[in-house]
Amino acid sequence: MKAGMVLTLGAAAIVLVAGASQASAQPKDRAASVRDTVYRGTLVCTKLPFIFSQLRSAIEAKISGNSITYRRPVVIAASSAVDGYEEGSGNIDGDKVSLKGSWKSGANSYEATYTGTFVRRSATLSGVQVWSYQGKPYTRTCSGVIKRPLAAFLPKKKT
Repeated sequence: MKAGMVLTLGAAAIVLVAGASQASAQPKDRAASVRDTVYRGTLVCTKLPFIFSQLRSAIEAKISGNSITYRRPVVIAASSAVDGYEEGSGNIDGDKVSLKGSWKSGANSYEATYTGTFVRRSATLSGVQVWSYQGKPYTRTCSGVIKRPLAAFLPKKKT
């Protein structure tokens, strides 16, 4: 009886050792798969002379592997009406995030670049938007945070 118990314990130990070596072989892939979900947050940008309200706006980012896409509303008018969406994509390299996006409405547009760092379940972002509005160039800085929901609130993966 004791020999059977030792054998069972020995087999479990072998399985644990094999699993541990496999987990250490691909740490970046495992970290990337943990992050695969939708992140939400806000960006706060400096004021431009022609923007009358909402310096803070929502941002939604979706991470899949080492790729990230995002979307955020652009508001220019005093009525707070959405004048389109800034959309872009980027890459994740370890804990570093880089994004590039743009917005265009008629003759007005801007190009945006943001970089950031992941810490646990969130990433801090900062960057710059280079605008062309009514034929004049403007630049403003933005910063913010995106967060994923707590693990208990994430959708369950089907196996």
